[in-house]
Amino acid sequence: MFFFQPFIFILLISFMAFGSARADPCADLAPVRGQSGKDVIWIPTPDQLVNKMLLAAKVTETDKVFDLGAGDGIIAITAARKFGAQSVGIEYNPKMADFARCRVKEAGMEAKVRVITGDIFQEDFSSASVVTLYLLPELNLRLRPTLLKMKPGTRVVSNSFNMGDWEADEVISHEYAKAFLWIVPAQVAGEWMFVGMEGGPIRITFSQNYQNIGGIFTLASSSYPLVGAKLRGNDISFQFRTSDKNLHTFSGRISGGSISGTLNSSGFFSSVVARRL
Repeated sequence: MFFFQPFIFILLISFMAFGSARADPCADLAPVRGQSGKDVIWIPTPDQLVNKMLLAAKVTETDKVFDLGAGDGIIAITAARKFGAQSVGIEYNPKMADFARCRVKEAGMEAKVRVITGDIFQEDFSSASVVTLYLLPELNLRLRPTLLKMKPGTRVVSNSFNMGDWEADEVISHEYAKAFLWIVPAQVAGEWMFVGMEGGPIRITFSQNYQNIGGIFTLASSSYPLVGAKLRGNDISFQFRTSDKNLHTFSGRISGGSISGTLNSSGFFSSVVARRL
């Protein structure tokens, strides 16, 4: 037995190495933490933060998630596997993209996840309802004009870095890490004519800075400031007081060049429609 032990030991190690290689078919493609990419280095996002980011964005099976700078594909895979979404990762580094595709195959998510080898500033992700990213601040700012032109209500989640003076709608925390959520706002700035409010057609002039809005309500020759105006995607609400000191509350939804909703005036509800002037 003694003479066979070294042979048996070597054979056991060989089987273990073979088994390990078979257990992780993506190992040869695996990236190294901190390796350089086109504009950023690769740092993996913790699984718990990935979950929190997707939960904050309220991802469901009706969503299409684009992960910009997909890295190892973990966000795209998680969005599909745990939340049921269709997802697309865009990754510039071909080897990293191959690794992500290998992970997609390994997870059995090929029907729901696609990884593109491409440049996030060249690829079209306008069909997304959710966009995730882990880039540098200057890259976020380069992307910001494109993101703001996306369909109102699109959710944008960034790991670690913000969007300059575009204030986040929500800050997500995990241990020492942070992520930021924005809801792409509808464009409401300008003059609107509201029909259905007591007193006849009423003009409201909205001011807007991203999702932060204000405005002036004009009835006949009198003007009143809007109070507590809020804009979240396509959803808009505001209040105003008229000369009789009554508080009026409006909540509605923006669709292209119109706003429709309900006005509550001292417990009396009426349907209101507005058109952009």
